[in-house]
Amino acid sequence: MPSAPPITGRLGPAEREESWQRLGSETFDLVVVGGGVVGVGAALDAATRGLRVALVEARDLASGTSSRSSKLFHGGLRYLEQLEFGLVREALRERELMLTRIAPHLVKPVAFLYPLANRVWERPYTAAGLFLYDTMGGARSVPGQKHLTRAGAQRLVPALKRDALIGGIRYYDAQADDARHTMMVGRTAAHYGAVVRTSTQVVGFLREADRVSGVRVRDVEDGREVDVRAHAVINATGVWTDELQRLSGSRGRFRVRASKGVHIVVPRDRIVAEAGMILRTEKSVLFVIPWRNHWIVGTTDTDWNLDLAHPAATKHDIDYILEHVNSVLATPLTHDDIEGVYAGLRPLLAGESDSTSKLSREHAVARVAPGLVAIAGGKYTTYRVMGADAVDAAHVDLPGRIQPSITDKVPLVGADGYHALVNQADQLAAKHGLHPYRVRHLLDRYGSLVHEVLSLAADNPELLKPIPASPDYLQVEAVYAASHEGAMHLEDVLTRRTRISIEYAHRGVDSAEAVARLIAPVLGWDDDAIKREVEVYNARVEAERASQTKPDDQAADAVRAAAPEARPQLTEPVS
Repeated sequence: MPSAPPITGRLGPAEREESWQRLGSETFDLVVVGGGVVGVGAALDAATRGLRVALVEARDLASGTSSRSSKLFHGGLRYLEQLEFGLVREALRERELMLTRIAPHLVKPVAFLYPLANRVWERPYTAAGLFLYDTMGGARSVPGQKHLTRAGAQRLVPALKRDALIGGIRYYDAQADDARHTMMVGRTAAHYGAVVRTSTQVVGFLREADRVSGVRVRDVEDGREVDVRAHAVINATGVWTDELQRLSGSRGRFRVRASKGVHIVVPRDRIVAEAGMILRTEKSVLFVIPWRNHWIVGTTDTDWNLDLAHPAATKHDIDYILEHVNSVLATPLTHDDIEGVYAGLRPLLAGESDSTSKLSREHAVARVAPGLVAIAGGKYTTYRVMGADAVDAAHVDLPGRIQPSITDKVPLVGADGYHALVNQADQLAAKHGLHPYRVRHLLDRYGSLVHEVLSLAADNPELLKPIPASPDYLQVEAVYAASHEGAMHLEDVLTRRTRISIEYAHRGVDSAEAVARLIAPVLGWDDDAIKREVEVYNARVEAERASQTKPDDQAADAVRAAAPEARPQLTEPVS
């Protein structure tokens, strides 16, 4: 029997070593490959059904698509136009669950303005769509649509040109820090007994006769390898699905096509508005999304056939976003306004259409060989349903009957007690000598785990000071990222446990050395290791900046791919 899991699903250096021993000594019901949101969702689903489960990820939790989304839990208004009512209904139900039960500490309502530009048909047409949107998700924890005159719309979003609209409709969706949410799903899986291990790459498949019976994995930090035995393997690697399929020697039932989506991040004061916006483009939609002290503007939607690990944004991508958002802004944005840029790949199911924006976001699950299930497609919002479907598909390879999925009733770690702590924020702030806004910021990142975070500063009050050059985050958060949240490299902390890499114009470079020194004692780094981590991070930022000046994908990819890896023992194809 596995040892009792830590109460909060801690993912630290000690747990990492224990996980390695478990991988080599236990037989699991399921091994999940891929630490994106679908993989951790499947691991949590399996663990809470009473299955023995291990999850392995070659890089970091959410290091691919799951940290580079539009950061919305939404039904997908544009899918209504494509008559994908089932997908929208399912997504809205998931949004409701996240807001109310599963992750109220991480997922928050966010208001959007839908500007109307055509006098006769657009308001009734859009209102009908939003009425469906408001009613399809069951119980509603966000306000319904509100119709606005031109003056009302401009009061909500003063940044709009007067001639850009004749009125508007305000509606609500929800948003979350995608990387943090994914990591918390992974920690919750660990809390319920799953082995969750990053920097652990699948390098081969085990077979017994005609069936897959596990995987061989390599620790890409130290090169150790071990066989992990399991009754079934779930391939939840997103855009790497086809590569892992080839490694397994099994023929896939579907193909995955990578679509690149680029977002830019600009300061909050560059767009004067009380709500976000959703704007129509010739191919899709463009979101302007409130994000703490910033706006996220995106996204693009183009085929990508180059390096899957590091999709690069080009000058053309950035110009596209600026051109479309500036068509409605009274004061246009410039390249100088941009603080951060990120590019991610959507794993779309390959179809007949040449347009990635028209490919379905429905997901597909297939038992591609005895003992091997693959899942792909879908959207971030429906990760929980996808995880449950993957486990259901694996049941034929598992001994005995399996229990039905219960993750719709399982709050993530940090959710229990969150609402009471919000009411007690002032007392908590006084106790720790912090401003109440700091405590509210921590509560919206850690929920009721905030006590665990702040306890790390009990003997070192200096840790309650801001990170140098990144004042939105406290130094204790960097330490906690390494001690409890599975961060193993500087980029894990600056890019995913915090979002310093996209929220500050310096992209994390000005904070890199300070953060490396904070986490070094936790991770056992000496001065040489600190120096290497800072150099690798700075080289990555330099390569990304350079790629964003290039005119096309090939040129941008060549520059970005030349940067060193934080995990140098990774091999391609990566999984």
